[in-house]
Amino acid sequence: MRLIAGKATALAAVLAALLLVPQPASAATQLIGNGTFNSSTSPWAAIGQTTVAAESGRLRVDVKAIVANAWDAMVASPTTAALNPGKSYTLSFDAYSTVAFKARATVQYTATPSSNQSLATDVQLTTASKRYSIPFTAATASSTAAEVTFQLGGSGGTPVVRFDNVSLLETQTTRPTALYVSSQSNPAKWAAANQGTTEAQAIQANIANKPIFEWFGNWFGDITQAVDSYVGAAQAQDKLPMLVAYNIPNRDACALHSGGGAGDATGYHNWITDFAKAIGTRHAVVVLEPDGVAAAGCVTKIGKDPEDQYRMLLDATQVLKAQAPNTWVYLDAGNATWIAADAMAPLLVKSGIANTRGFSVNVSNYITTADSQAYAVAVNGYLSGSVGAKKYVIDTSRNGNGPYSDSTPEDNWCNPPGRKLGTPPAQQPTGAEYVFWVKVPGDSDGPCGISDEPAGTFDPALAMALINGTS
Repeated sequence: MRLIAGKATALAAVLAALLLVPQPASAATQLIGNGTFNSSTSPWAAIGQTTVAAESGRLRVDVKAIVANAWDAMVASPTTAALNPGKSYTLSFDAYSTVAFKARATVQYTATPSSNQSLATDVQLTTASKRYSIPFTAATASSTAAEVTFQLGGSGGTPVVRFDNVSLLETQTTRPTALYVSSQSNPAKWAAANQGTTEAQAIQANIANKPIFEWFGNWFGDITQAVDSYVGAAQAQDKLPMLVAYNIPNRDACALHSGGGAGDATGYHNWITDFAKAIGTRHAVVVLEPDGVAAAGCVTKIGKDPEDQYRMLLDATQVLKAQAPNTWVYLDAGNATWIAADAMAPLLVKSGIANTRGFSVNVSNYITTADSQAYAVAVNGYLSGSVGAKKYVIDTSRNGNGPYSDSTPEDNWCNPPGRKLGTPPAQQPTGAEYVFWVKVPGDSDGPCGISDEPAGTFDPALAMALINGTS
């Protein structure tokens, strides 16, 4: 497909200089030499009927003439190292066009570009910037010096296309053992914005420097961008990213403070598919829909059928298993005081627990680790006769002082006073596979208890109360 001899020769020379001693990619090795275009377009080359320029931190590509073939108008950049045949990679990028059309993205060997492409996929560009995240496996070849191309011909017009944040990373061969600490968590961002204060120092030292789950829902307009950016940042550090999928229709049907979610089953299927594809073949941990199983019965209050909730969860487990095969998924099982173990087990079965690694307990709650573990063991006892005992994880983010008790137990889950941080996240030698901080310490449960903030909003006073174990 590469018919422009002069440009191909020039690009081959660049590749030869870069790849004199090919080095295997690693989890932390970015294989795109310039994916942010802050000052130049180099080493990206315009090929055929295109021109390129760096514009406001993006790569601007002008298609100069109407051409029939996609490869007659393209841009290409050599990878900074040869590919490793049989290994998994993820190509990610942001793109938009002056007109919507179907472009083509490839990762191909420069010695045989038209016949040996590890990745060759159509990409539907739109007039709004979108994130694209595409996993692939490097093909076998005798010469594995590679390039990334965006082929923009064949649209019937002369579009202007802009690219940004182009990334190519090899998936870790072995699963990372260290958990990812994000500088973009709510506590970390608050501490960074309030440096020098006593509160910021305490929150940074006790919460923000810990591996905390990132929650994903419909508050992200581009779920692919949100998930890919988070997982990619963890991958670049060879750390294990931890995500909560929280977008099922009729979400939080019992308490309503975190209500919302996808509009219907089709919308949720599409959302969880985009979520899973954005993780791709990379390693990750996902807690699937906190309270989704336990709160399903509450949807009858709004005229919905709990069985529909279980079917949507079943579908989500199937999608994650197929699209994110290296992700350990834990389907949420509520907490030890909500639904009895013998009743919870069959609900987990119909919700797809067989497709997952296991289940989570105590997410966003305060039950002690010992009681949570006893509950998980009991659930497993009932699962063993059907799908078999599963791995389980416990949320210890706020259970340091155990549950709160007063005369109105129905709201004791909502920012209660006198609670405390629990055991920091870590893999466990026995019992629970992990203790995690799934709930972000300091994020409000809603305008209730000792916080007036909306659900999911970081409240530094609430965080300090958890650090000090006081009100």
